[in-house]
Amino acid sequence: MDAKVNVTYITLDGHVEVQRYRYLYFVIMFTAYVLGPLIICSNSTIVCIIVLHRNLHEPMYMFIAALLINSVLFSSAVYPKLLIDFLSEKQIISYQACLFQWFLYYSFNGSEFFLLAAMAYDRYVSICKPLQYPNIMRKRTVKMLLILAWLLPACQVSVPMILSANKKLCTFNLKAVLCNSTVQKLYCVTSRLVFLYGIVVLVVSVLSLVLFILFTYIRIVIVCYRSSQEVRRKAAQTCLPHLLVLINFTCLVSFDVSITRLETDFHKTVRLIMSLQILLFHPLFNPIIYGLKMKEINRQLKRLFCKRV
Repeated sequence: MDAKVNVTYITLDGHVEVQRYRYLYFVIMFTAYVLGPLIICSNSTIVCIIVLHRNLHEPMYMFIAALLINSVLFSSAVYPKLLIDFLSEKQIISYQACLFQWFLYYSFNGSEFFLLAAMAYDRYVSICKPLQYPNIMRKRTVKMLLILAWLLPACQVSVPMILSANKKLCTFNLKAVLCNSTVQKLYCVTSRLVFLYGIVVLVVSVLSLVLFILFTYIRIVIVCYRSSQEVRRKAAQTCLPHLLVLINFTCLVSFDVSITRLETDFHKTVRLIMSLQILLFHPLFNPIIYGLKMKEINRQLKRLFCKRV
């Protein structure tokens, strides 16, 4: 490659023995993405059930549908390129495409936290303020929360991406299988402004949302403790899936932060495994949790598959 091409293209150097295991990688990821009761099929099935059944046209289920749609969009933003890389001799990506993937990666991850916070608020109002619930969680309110959940993260992520677009690159090997904040390690001069902005966004948009979610569930636990056993049972059925998804997603995001912000030097194999965890495990985790734990969705799923049988 000449210098001009090197400036344009980046090598994704996070794969482990891709030449030897390329077909195994491809089959696993392709199967997870397209076939069986997996990412596209499972998420889309539950979304269709929520859309088609009027008894599920409630804020809680609308937020679940939005969360699953977000998982499909996230997977669609990274899987096609990943599958192509597995079958390619060289795992490269243009700098412009890398920035765009970086934008999509963090935009959809940010939307996940906003949607989880909206779901926690919905459960808080439903359980702690049941008489005021219809007035607080109106259709207009739900629509505004959904719009903000996708719009705000996109606006936040676009700032560092725009500031970094014209920066000079001094290295062209990215220790990752996809483009995320590790792109900043390629620049000749690291922008302190972009770094500080990332910290502020992390605190405001992630830590504050996690604390808000924990606060709402603490309040829910207190109210349920003072209520009847029936109230505690219903609260557990609706809140437990949200908490499981939050814990799972927060652990995976913590790994990403430890690499990009704390500059922790993980072994290449550990990096690959954890990266695939984010791409594979989490999109599969959501539909399984909501399909099995949410009573009404589980009931509709059983009806659907019983009819097919």
